[in-house]
Amino acid sequence: MAPSKDRISYFYDADVGTSYYGNNHPMKPHRLAMTHHLVLSYDLHKKMEVYRPRRSYPVEMSQFHAEDYVDFLSRITPDTQQDHTEQMQRYNLGEDCPIFDGLFDFCKLYTGGSIDGAVRLNHGLSDIAINWSGGLHHAKKSEASGFCYINDLVLAILELLKHHPRVLYIDIDIHHGDGVEEAFYLTDRVMTVSFHKYGDMFFPGTGALKDVGGDAGKYYSVNVPLLDGMDDAGFRAIFKSVMQKVMDVYQPGAVVLQCGADSLAADRLGCFNLTLDGHADCVKFMKRFNVPLLVTGGGGYTKSNVARCWTYETAALLDKTLSTDIPEHDFYYEYYADVGYKMKVQPTNYIENLNTKTYLQDVKQQVMENLRALEHAPGVGMHEVPPDSMIPEFDEDELNPDERYGGAAGMDKLVFGDDEFYEDDKDQDR
Repeated sequence: MAPSKDRISYFYDADVGTSYYGNNHPMKPHRLAMTHHLVLSYDLHKKMEVYRPRRSYPVEMSQFHAEDYVDFLSRITPDTQQDHTEQMQRYNLGEDCPIFDGLFDFCKLYTGGSIDGAVRLNHGLSDIAINWSGGLHHAKKSEASGFCYINDLVLAILELLKHHPRVLYIDIDIHHGDGVEEAFYLTDRVMTVSFHKYGDMFFPGTGALKDVGGDAGKYYSVNVPLLDGMDDAGFRAIFKSVMQKVMDVYQPGAVVLQCGADSLAADRLGCFNLTLDGHADCVKFMKRFNVPLLVTGGGGYTKSNVARCWTYETAALLDKTLSTDIPEHDFYYEYYADVGYKMKVQPTNYIENLNTKTYLQDVKQQVMENLRALEHAPGVGMHEVPPDSMIPEFDEDELNPDERYGGAAGMDKLVFGDDEFYEDDKDQDR
């Protein structure tokens, strides 16, 4: 096996962690700040190239999303939403996908990180790009869905398709990656593979075993529907079997891996029983293929476990082993008192594992039969490469020389804010 690639880019902006969906809403962007500070506490940032993502532009979002939808998101505010009830309903905005202060800026940031990561992979500047603020896989072309507004994953994949004939998308969030599957359902240039809870009206209600794509994309949508109580052993076995076959058959030029942490045990909205090791084994397995890899976050509604998970997987991508004892650090250390300040997620004993060996074998057999219908990787003709991430041009005479405007992520290495203490400013008075 070829030596493991280790040029890793990591994207973070403190502003994503200050976004607030509202009181009692399960989505807490605050978990992103917790993850980042836990990464710092283990000194993992010293092993990566750390970037602040630029804010993506509406014109980039409109490469997938409808222009009227993007425009509405850019204009709507909590103070004006009562005047736009018809459009709110049309775009599925409201209870699950509320309008909050700074919403569109939040979208710009998490989307910018995924697009920037894709650009770096395209140009060989990084082998792996990490954007834990991304992974909002439910957003559709003209509507919000499942706490997701702009689908950064689709936009990143479109960016990767400029340089790669085939891109593979993998989703280990407990919820089906419906927005990404829907976007590429009719093409063979993107294969989507989703491992998710299915049945009993579980959101979003899609992702049946029989849903395999259509037209040129037939058999390029792969769904692995799972049941309550999924544990490490079962998940690890079916993931590795399916993904080995997918990699052998599809031979992608780049991989996007959505690591939703709501598939962990004891998640507020989940019903699986995975530990950190069971979840991270998927990340480690895909890293072994040495294919350009974009890794994002996604769901995850028990904040301390989300931070543990994505820090643990950052370490896995770095081939680092973390101490079980979480290092003391500012701001968020007390959040980890739930299991004695340990880097672990305990399986629960109150969820029965309904994924019998027979059930998993039947699912695996059907998936393998579908994949055998693809005898070899599709031959995709490549044409002239479009320009990277469409950035509007600016009048240089009107620019503030102290502010950043667009450009490749590689032009903004180690940029940080006052509350993102990296190595260079740890000793400053706080």
